[in-house]
Amino acid sequence: MFHKGENPLVDSYSAFFDNGRRQKTSLDDWLRDHEIDELIVMGLATDYCVKFTVLDALQLGYKVNVITDGCRGVNIQPQDSAHAFMEMSAAGATLYTLADWEETQG
Repeated sequence: MFHKGENPLVDSYSAFFDNGRRQKTSLDDWLRDHEIDELIVMGLATDYCVKFTVLDALQLGYKVNVITDGCRGVNIQPQDSAHAFMEMSAAGATLYTLADWEETQG
């Protein structure tokens, strides 16, 4: 289990870093120690935690797959999740529905 948001003075949306990128979680080290270079991401909230985790993972060099129907957003603005998916895709993440991803797994 990897904890994020351990500092009550700093928000942390990403599973890899706090929002200021001043402190790193242990997730990246654990993944590298276990030779994991491809991630499948889904969760809450699309437009915050999922987006920032995916963008950080891509910057760290991981291949990232996002299961879109396994995500839900806060959507303060109605299109926030759609914009987050577009941003993740533009940064290099591959977006799938669960059914489409399962088809790629043979």
